[in-house]
Amino acid sequence: MTPTPSRTPASAAGRGGGRLRAAGRYLVPDRPSRRLTQLLLGLVLYGVSDAMVILSGLGVEPWDALSQGLTRTVGLSIGIWTNIIGAAVLLLWIPLRLRPGLGTVCNVLLVGTSMDLLLVWATTPDSLWGRWALLLGGVFLNGVATGAYIGASLGPGPRDGLMTGWAARGHSIRGVRWVIELTVLVIGFALGATLGVGTVIYALAIGPLAQVFIPMLEVKSPPAAPAPGTRTTAAEPAASGSASAGPASPGSGPGPDLAQ
Repeated sequence: MTPTPSRTPASAAGRGGGRLRAAGRYLVPDRPSRRLTQLLLGLVLYGVSDAMVILSGLGVEPWDALSQGLTRTVGLSIGIWTNIIGAAVLLLWIPLRLRPGLGTVCNVLLVGTSMDLLLVWATTPDSLWGRWALLLGGVFLNGVATGAYIGASLGPGPRDGLMTGWAARGHSIRGVRWVIELTVLVIGFALGATLGVGTVIYALAIGPLAQVFIPMLEVKSPPAAPAPGTRTTAAEPAASGSASAGPASPGSGPGPDLAQ
């Protein structure tokens, strides 16, 4: 007499395990609280890393050059000017017919504020190696922060939105970025901002770093659930399994050009 095979864990997964795996793999990373937490941490880290680059005294990135120049010419702190400039850039969204998201508003409020919190009590190191450590650490963490807040997909920052919105009208994203950032860099330098080797290192490194961290930290949406009462055939799991094993679609997730 042939023994009756017992139910295997795989067969049990066919009824409820698949839903549990889906919940563990997709739904937890895509909860609103997960996106919001990543957004807020990313924006705070962005401000802190910007402040690290400024504290190195070896040069600042283009938008910080504008804030630093205004601080030295008009007054107020770099963080306050960063927030003011972010709000002003939003006005340029109007002719582009862009709509801000939650991430856009949080960007305006948090980046400059977190910059000032670090700049208030920290000072530029006396040693050259300490200044280089601040510069390189700040540039690296800025790439991580870029991936975190863009990967949360809750709305671009004012500056990123301006670049992508302008590029969407038939222009190269790289060309648009160069025009905008070169413009603010020249204005910042004319107002007394500190440019140097750090400015060059940031310009060369931030694009590749963002290309690494944006896909790595992108919050994935869960796959669409089948309609109630839909019966799946034996061939469908195999097809879905082979699709998941293949390369990702080129159109999935934020494009690397955003950080170019």
